[in-house]
Amino acid sequence: MPATGTTARKTLRRSVVAAAALPLLIGGLASCGYGSQAKKDDAKPAAVPAADAKKLSASEVRIGYFPNLTHATALVGLQEGLIAKELGGTAIKPQTFNAGPSEIEALNGGSLDIGFIGPSPSINGYVKSKGQNLRIISGSASGGVKLVVNPDKIKTLDDLKGKKIATPQKGNTQDVAFLNWISSKGWSVDPESGKGDVSVVRTDNKVTPDAFKQGSIDGAWVPEPTASKLVSDGGSVLLDETSLWPDKKFVITNVIVSQKFLKEHADVVEAVLKGTVKTNEWINANPEKAKASANAKLAADGGKPLDAKVIDPAWPSILVTDDPLAGTLKTESDWAVKAKLIEQPDLTGIYDLTLLNKVLKAAGKPEVSDAGLGVK
Repeated sequence: MPATGTTARKTLRRSVVAAAALPLLIGGLASCGYGSQAKKDDAKPAAVPAADAKKLSASEVRIGYFPNLTHATALVGLQEGLIAKELGGTAIKPQTFNAGPSEIEALNGGSLDIGFIGPSPSINGYVKSKGQNLRIISGSASGGVKLVVNPDKIKTLDDLKGKKIATPQKGNTQDVAFLNWISSKGWSVDPESGKGDVSVVRTDNKVTPDAFKQGSIDGAWVPEPTASKLVSDGGSVLLDETSLWPDKKFVITNVIVSQKFLKEHADVVEAVLKGTVKTNEWINANPEKAKASANAKLAADGGKPLDAKVIDPAWPSILVTDDPLAGTLKTESDWAVKAKLIEQPDLTGIYDLTLLNKVLKAAGKPEVSDAGLGVK
């Protein structure tokens, strides 16, 4: 039956909205943090299980991640089918996000079950829900964050004073780390405005390379692959954040789960964790193949792979790990409190590593610690 005028107008509006949203869904690589706007991509299931495959307690599991190298476990695990293999007849419905807050919103709203995400939005989401909506169930990645500067303007760390340095978002994981580093130098910056002895310019990672080339910023404290993109545009790595941490490890990506989904579908969560543990083992054993796999997944998700001059230096700086490095999350939380970006949170119960440690033990691997922040 022909559409009425009202129906036609509604259809046209939906088409216009969809067309306008498409560029936002393609390509942008952003870091985890607080408060940014982002879009998600409701993709088709990554793997359709065989008709005779045994289903677990859920027919599908919705898994969220960023099209970002620090989410290598998700990229490679999905691309190689390593997670799907453990799920048997349970289908995966992948969703990509460009920032932490939208992923937390999806988890809290019931449209996402499991997500790969950074420490700052994990903390923020847990605290805002008063500990009711998420648990961190595994680690995923460490490292991959660098301070890249214009070498013509900045030659030493002391030269940062008076310069404009970008971070991805106010209060995001890199912003907090940079503010803490500034404080350790004895310099002062207002955490809200970013003004002070160093001008902290909150800039979306999609925009940062252009801002750097145009000279509107003098450098950036950013995750990969943005850091290596800046280097390819003439920047110089002045500091790798890994060097600031004991054992040169700090959490950059966790795996979180909806508490409701964990309670109702623990078998599915355990299967996903079996897949992530096997994925991380495969990545560490096959770094070159894994790099190519991650880049293939980035291309599939965003339409364009990373250039070799970007991914080649970026990839080795990221360590995939099952260990959530819980002590470093607590440190990052303390830094955010010190910077007056958040009030002192109660993080007791943010971790539930029961299933992860079960999987690790069965695989003959050492169990990992929740640093006293686990479910009591």
